[in-house]
Amino acid sequence: MKTLCFTLGLLLLTACCCNTMPIAVQVSNASGNCCGRLYQGMIPLKFVTSITKTHSSCQQQAFIVQTEKGRKICYRQTFKWALHVYKQLHNRNSQRHKVIL
Repeated sequence: MKTLCFTLGLLLLTACCCNTMPIAVQVSNASGNCCGRLYQGMIPLKFVTSITKTHSSCQQQAFIVQTEKGRKICYRQTFKWALHVYKQLHNRNSQRHKVIL
């Protein structure tokens, strides 16, 4: 009887762990785009190919700027240059969608 209870308990514990594991993997992948060091210099806009916000689970909310050479640079979300670039690129993209539609 004890062996049966132990086996059922172990099976239940395994089922619970397997059920929550995909959620933990999703969270760790989502937070993979977080920034450690923040850059304070400005780069020419012509070298910027994209700019995105970090995931909400990151400790520091920042922008990730990708350059033509594939380099990723992090800026604070309060940094005026990064805010300007973010608004400018997203306005340009939304205008392209309006022309296509």
